[in-house]
Amino acid sequence: MEKIHPAQKKAIPDGLWVKCPSCSEILYRPELERLLSTCRKCNHHFRVLPEIYTELILDNDSARPLFTELKSNDPLRFKATRRYSAQLNDATKKAGNQEAILFYEGKIENRPVVLGVMNFAFIGGSMGSVVGEKIVRGISLANDRKQPLIIVCASGGARMQEGSYSLMQMAKISARLARFSAAGGLYIAVLTDPTTGGVTASFGMLGDIILAEPGALIGFAGPRVIKQTIGQDLPPGFQRAEFLLEKGFIDNIVSRDTLKPTLSKIISILT
Repeated sequence: MEKIHPAQKKAIPDGLWVKCPSCSEILYRPELERLLSTCRKCNHHFRVLPEIYTELILDNDSARPLFTELKSNDPLRFKATRRYSAQLNDATKKAGNQEAILFYEGKIENRPVVLGVMNFAFIGGSMGSVVGEKIVRGISLANDRKQPLIIVCASGGARMQEGSYSLMQMAKISARLARFSAAGGLYIAVLTDPTTGGVTASFGMLGDIILAEPGALIGFAGPRVIKQTIGQDLPPGFQRAEFLLEKGFIDNIVSRDTLKPTLSKIISILT
């Protein structure tokens, strides 16, 4: 009698399924990517690479990188458990970029814009001196060309390995944005998860129009720190985009799939 051999099991590739951290729905990664990394059940917006926002916002083949020659060094020769210079090298390899923000000139439905996109994968999107310099150059370029400025924010705050160099960027950027606004420039801030610390305390909240993705964590200090400081329980949804919209801190919440048409409409009305 011929033996019956069981069929060989096919291996399931790693990373094919993703669990939504908000509703625990099991998501098929190709479908998740087709939905712009948003959960089909609860609309949770996963964190994505800055290149995704560039492709999403700018017209096809219109993006041209700016300020790519700028990269951080170690002005304080900072050393804790590891040297800052080693952290920078590792971050460059991990994130695929030389800094925590990328800038482009491009078009949104044929309207020229200057676009900055922060990269949370690069040392938590922290704001160092090069991040500040890139933003100031982006503001200056938008001002010179009379084009709208858009910055997609994602950051854990100031980069403390650079000490006061990092903290000075808040004043530097804020002052340049004030001059840009006085000259009639349009600046749109898009807050994604998370936008905290010095970025929230400066250019994150200085937009003429401030948009946010659903559920994004937005604030200066974290909820745990605030709770310990004031000794009280915090309201439900505290520091989430929906809470900030209710309190008037942001202008609107925009899902990723409607971000480009929303930006285009704002630009067409305000310019």
